[in-house]
Amino acid sequence: MFIVFEGIDGSGTTTQARILADKIASLGCDVLSTREPGGTPLAEKIRDLVLDPAAKEMHFSTELFLYAASRTQHIHERILPAIEGGTTVICDRFTPSTLAYQGYGRSLYLETVRKVATLAESTCRPDLVIYLDIAVEEAISRRKNRLEPKDRLEQEGSDFQHRVAKGYRILAAENPLQSYLANASASSEVVAAEIWSYLKSRWPRFPLKD
Repeated sequence: MFIVFEGIDGSGTTTQARILADKIASLGCDVLSTREPGGTPLAEKIRDLVLDPAAKEMHFSTELFLYAASRTQHIHERILPAIEGGTTVICDRFTPSTLAYQGYGRSLYLETVRKVATLAESTCRPDLVIYLDIAVEEAISRRKNRLEPKDRLEQEGSDFQHRVAKGYRILAAENPLQSYLANASASSEVVAAEIWSYLKSRWPRFPLKD
């Protein structure tokens, strides 16, 4: 299976993706835990570039195409081979991030963003996207406790984050069969238990696909 975690900065996507991957591995099943942008040596170099706080001159369209390039490499080098080999893939962000951040957050023409995103992902579509829904103010408060410096997108203000959060809710509503909107305000343990319960109710044999 291919499961993606999405949410605004500070919602806990990295934590929840790690918890789920560890849970699957503990059951003796093969799992690939990866992230975007990144996931391969080449894609990680693109990540360093696109998130570099010093790259203030980067045009929003350049940002869009860099994310697409990273995703294309990631899919063909790691994600598709893993899925075809019977490995469950857990990814911290994927195509919905492009739609939410560059489409809704950056206010680029949404249909253009969709076309670029669709071209990048080709036929590689997640079985489920788990959206971690949280108030922007709470997410910002969480990020204040981080030790690492903010990247380009994290440096954007709350108005930007509100647009991204709205975009995520729209995306979840547009694809209810492939989406799960989780309340991410609770502790990471509570959120993880809620997600696991949902996965088992939808696919009783999870992490195998029925």
